[in-house]
Order: sequence, then C-alpha cells, then structure tokens
Amino acid sequence: MADWFSRRQFLVNAGLAGLALKSPVLFANTSGTPSLSPIMRRIPGATESIPAIGMGTWITFNVGGDEQLIAQRTEVLKTFFDLGGTVVDGSPMYGSAADVMGKALNSLDAHDRIFAATKIWTGDESETRQEAARSGRRWGVDQFDLLQVHNLLGWQGHLETLKEMKANGEVRYIGITTSHGRRHREFAQIMERESLDFVQLTYNVLDREVEDRLLPLAEERGIGVIVNRPFQGGSLFRRFQSEPLPDWAGEAGVENWAEFFLKYIISHPVVTCAIPATSKVEHMKENMGALYGALPNADQRQRMADYVRSL
Repeated sequence: MADWFSRRQFLVNAGLAGLALKSPVLFANTSGTPSLSPIMRRIPGATESIPAIGMGTWITFNVGGDEQLIAQRTEVLKTFFDLGGTVVDGSPMYGSAADVMGKALNSLDAHDRIFAATKIWTGDESETRQEAARSGRRWGVDQFDLLQVHNLLGWQGHLETLKEMKANGEVRYIGITTSHGRRHREFAQIMERESLDFVQLTYNVLDREVEDRLLPLAEERGIGVIVNRPFQGGSLFRRFQSEPLPDWAGEAGVENWAEFFLKYIISHPVVTCAIPATSKVEHMKENMGALYGALPNADQRQRMADYVRSL
C-alpha cells in the first residue's frame, strides 16, 4: 500500500510542479507568494491523507457515448488531477458516468492518480460483491479505495459484506451515504453502532443541519466525512453569482464564489473532503483554487454564513 500511495503522490506533485511553471497565478495565495501545498486531510484512523477537494460525477459525467462530450469530460478530469485532486466519487445510479470515467482514465493513463470511490446501489443485499465488480469493470480499476452504501439502500446486508471485503483486502475503506438532508436520525444510529471509515452527507453554507449532530458524531467516532451537494446542485451560484463578494473575502482566502462555498465547507475541522461536480474546465480550475491558500477561521466562517443569509 505504501508503494502504491507514494507513486500516486509523486505523480500528483510532478503534475503540480509542471502546472505551476505554466500558471503561477493559480498557485499564488492572497499574499502573492507561490504555493504548491494543497490542503490535505488525514483519514481518521489511518496514516493516509487525501486532498480536501475531490470531484463528483453525478449528472456531469452521464453523457452516454457522445465522443465529443467524453473528450470534454476527460479534459475536466485531467485538470482535476493536474491541480492536485485524487478523490473521485461515483455511483451505479449515475447512468453512463462510470463508463465515461473508465474511458477518461484510460485516455489519461491515470489509474495511479485516483482515489476511486463508488457506491453500492441495489436493493438485493446479496449482490454487494457483484455490484462492486461491475463498477470496477466500468471504471477499469482492480480495486476501489472506498465503497459506500448509497442512500442506505439495503444497508444492513451490504455493510456486512463490505466489512468482509475490507477484511479480505478487496476494498480499502467502507462507508454509507445520504443526501438532501434525508434520514439523518437513522444515519446517526448507524454511525453510533457500526464500524465505518467514511460517511457522505450534504453540507453547504445554507444546508447546515449536519453541524448539530452528524458532524460532531463523526468526530466522536473517528469517521471521515465526504460532503456532497456543496453548491446545492448549482443553485447557490444561480442565487448568488451576481452578488459581490464581501470586501473582507480575501482575508478568508477567498477569490471567487466557488472558493467561498467550498472553503466554508472544508474549513470545518471534521470535514475530510468536498466533492463538487462540474462539466467545464474553467469551473474545475475555480473549484480547485479552494484547495490552496488560507482557510477561514471560526469567526470568518460565521461572517460567511451571515453574509449569505443577508443577501
């Protein structure tokens, strides 16, 4: 495992160094000093750290067999890797996204650069291994880093099999997911009694319910947290993109709205990784900007939430 991770980190660092020579402004913090240090978060209970900004594939990579769109998504993925990303999240629920990801990874020869995370999404609790194998073939990966039970569908049976798979070395980490604020009470109960490496949940500057129970519970139980819907499916941009950033945004390490939304999330000390999705290279560059520079402190986070509510 150490050799595998070291090789992936070498490829990431090499890509960052090369890109910094071409685009030094992208790697400058608010003081103008070039920085090649992405914000990393240690996985609780492990020695491994992952970048605090990952990538989701819901909707954006579900483009069927359109070769032009697949090529565009491949460029998005390349940009993500070049800017220090590793964590990519998918699900069998996401249509053709897994097949498109597989083609993009093959095109980029980037299997060593990805922390591959997908989900088990079937009501048949005896199909855990088969579902994971199908996803592996579609992604073109021999093993997933993380397998998660999608929206708790058949979670009892799937989770038991995932535990066996982890013990056997068939997967490195396991977890459960929810989204849109659903089933938080049941989610908390599972977190309290099951051995989990990760949970995935919805959290953003407006959807903050998880701050009350789920995030403190994750800290208490030593569970990594992956955040989905950081932009509310794009609605945060539709609501606020035309508004000015506050004049103190630079003090919080924020240069644009994407960084505002993402840095609010990853500045929470319990959050391990946020997974925004995009289909555009320029938007990916904005997203990955949140992986560098200063993070807002507790007072600045409160000002961020208050500012958005005031608009």
